[in-house]
Amino acid sequence: MQLKRVVVTGLGALTPIGNSTQEYWEGLINGKSGSAPISKFDASNFKTQFACEVKGFDPKDHFDRRDARRMDLFSQYAMVVADEAVKNANLLDNDDIDIGRVGVIWGSGIGGIQTFQDEVQGFYRNDGNPRFNPFFIPKMIADIAAGNISIKYGFRGPNYSTVSACASATNALIDAFNLIRLGKADVIVSGGSEAAVNESGVGGFNALQALSTRNDSPETASRPFDKDRDGFVLGEGAGAIILEEYEHAVARGATIYAEIAGGGLSADAHHLTAPHPEGLGATSVMENALNDFSDIKKEDIDYVNVHGTSTPLGDVAEVKAIKKVFGDHAYKMNISSTKSMTGHLLGAAGAIEAIASIMAVKENIVPPTINHFTDDEEIDDKLNLTFNKAEEREVKAALSNTFGFGGHNASVIFRKFVK
Repeated sequence: MQLKRVVVTGLGALTPIGNSTQEYWEGLINGKSGSAPISKFDASNFKTQFACEVKGFDPKDHFDRRDARRMDLFSQYAMVVADEAVKNANLLDNDDIDIGRVGVIWGSGIGGIQTFQDEVQGFYRNDGNPRFNPFFIPKMIADIAAGNISIKYGFRGPNYSTVSACASATNALIDAFNLIRLGKADVIVSGGSEAAVNESGVGGFNALQALSTRNDSPETASRPFDKDRDGFVLGEGAGAIILEEYEHAVARGATIYAEIAGGGLSADAHHLTAPHPEGLGATSVMENALNDFSDIKKEDIDYVNVHGTSTPLGDVAEVKAIKKVFGDHAYKMNISSTKSMTGHLLGAAGAIEAIASIMAVKENIVPPTINHFTDDEEIDDKLNLTFNKAEEREVKAALSNTFGFGGHNASVIFRKFVK
């Protein structure tokens, strides 16, 4: 069976540094930090008092009151970016599209954590009287974002959610890619969303000692590869990518941003939260992505958008894996962590970082790793980690890594589209 080509025809983004794809991209290439003191709740008693929140988002700008009350914030974010991507791809302007072959595959690591928190707190405020909202479960479950998108547009193709912690959105993209190239769908709306900047999210990650506590300088707290990094910065938001079978896209005259040229999956099989210290799972997942297409070689990769969370162990392990996979070519690539600007969007990270990779391929600009002040002797300073300033260069292909608690690893490759 000959596999079909899969291309990107639409994008949507809602991030801590921009509320549309264009705003997000401009924030990236200008090295904008999205980290600031938390505004969603009183964090004064928490070890971490800052996060990368979405700014200026009002549900009333996008939904009527009834619909907004029936969706957790993570679903609202998903609906907004899906709408941008669907319109960007002109999916609604073509009556020839078979909506039975348009699917939605969506990722979220935590789902409706705000809804869960609110309902459980309400139960105890009511002295144990079980007066739960009838929409408690439909708002909370992680698959509901995919369901809401499908219902809004009437898309009746494959529809489900992937949950693999911080690899969730990349898993969703790879699943969508595989279904299309196998001929199971023509178009899939894919991506991820997360809205975990609340007491439970911050408190839980603080208990794991995973978050930066640099409360005196939140805008510089996310410091991937810096010697003084002390944990990741929690982020929120969403990203949507329209994946489409190549001939289907050409037939309807769609704009093509890039082509997917491989997806890889692996497991660390090592620890609940820590990466393998030698990056064994990270090595495997990049090799699997590179081996997915016979005409993609490691020398074709010009940019790696790393997982790069700004944790002491994770950054070192990922660099070791990159050097092992790419050898001498590692020194010819640009490498950067856009989490230095957006923070860590957990299950949505893979979606917005895929968009960063796609735009790097399209625009031939590599976004920077900001907040680098001090070299770490454990990280090879001959690698081009694109510190503090975006760099213009030809980007023929980009690889994006996402790794999740539980040892889940996913990598996806985008390359310039050539007919």
